[in-house]
Amino acid sequence: MSKKNLSKSSSSLLHYIHEVQKFPLLTLEEEKLYATRFAETGDKEAAKMLIQSHLRLVVKMASKYRRYGLPVTDLIAEGNLGLIHATKKFDPYKGFRFSTYAMWWIRAFIQDYILRSWSLVKIGTTSAQKKLFFNLHKIKKKLGVYSGNNALAPSQIEHVAETLGVSKDEVVAMDSRLSQGDSSLNRPLNDEADSIELVDLMISKDESQEEIAIKNQEKLLQESLFKKAFEKLNDREKDILFKRQMTEDSMTLEELSQIYKVSRERIRQIEEAAIKKIRKEIAEILKSR
Repeated sequence: MSKKNLSKSSSSLLHYIHEVQKFPLLTLEEEKLYATRFAETGDKEAAKMLIQSHLRLVVKMASKYRRYGLPVTDLIAEGNLGLIHATKKFDPYKGFRFSTYAMWWIRAFIQDYILRSWSLVKIGTTSAQKKLFFNLHKIKKKLGVYSGNNALAPSQIEHVAETLGVSKDEVVAMDSRLSQGDSSLNRPLNDEADSIELVDLMISKDESQEEIAIKNQEKLLQESLFKKAFEKLNDREKDILFKRQMTEDSMTLEELSQIYKVSRERIRQIEEAAIKKIRKEIAEILKSR
């Protein structure tokens, strides 16, 4: 993209952000009113009010995926489709806030678009590789690696590979691909020495009171869903998953292999199967809402 087009795109994004911030946030009572009206009568104006009041939420969520090197405006557009889909499927009688429910669909639509854009050939087709694709940046931050230009140390590569159930080569390859997206966001908008970078145009990272409330409510929902799904596992799956991922001092594959008298690879397979079962169960629960 030329600097002229980049500047134009950034200007359009800023204008859009400014416009969506004009729409008022709904109170809990207003949200229930519009959601119920749309569910019962199909009132398009009620749906419009729900959608408009949550457009800024889409912008906030889309901006978190900017490191993948795709136009933020495209991510927002996909997120808006997820918001519309959530509006159509939302059941106001289940007791959840619309924003909590909508976040699942907004994220799903954005991630699906990113996967299509990067192509499965680039990122791999297994669930573990997809997990690596969307979680590598987060894990790097926890390890203190904040820039895509900073290479992971061998011990860090091994940690990521074991945490996400992929090979060390896959971690290195994925880190290289994603680092290119990080670099593209640091391009100056013009040739001036003090020119701002594209990433500087993103909306504030500070969370509003509404977003904090949404996050807390989503956390409670996730905990409830996980607890129900976790109960579907057998005793061995529960024990291995708990000791591998749900304690501060997690056990290694080698330690668990000695306890259960099986290979490290078998422990890894059981852990991965347990995670898949939980994801499937949560998906089924969400579909039934």
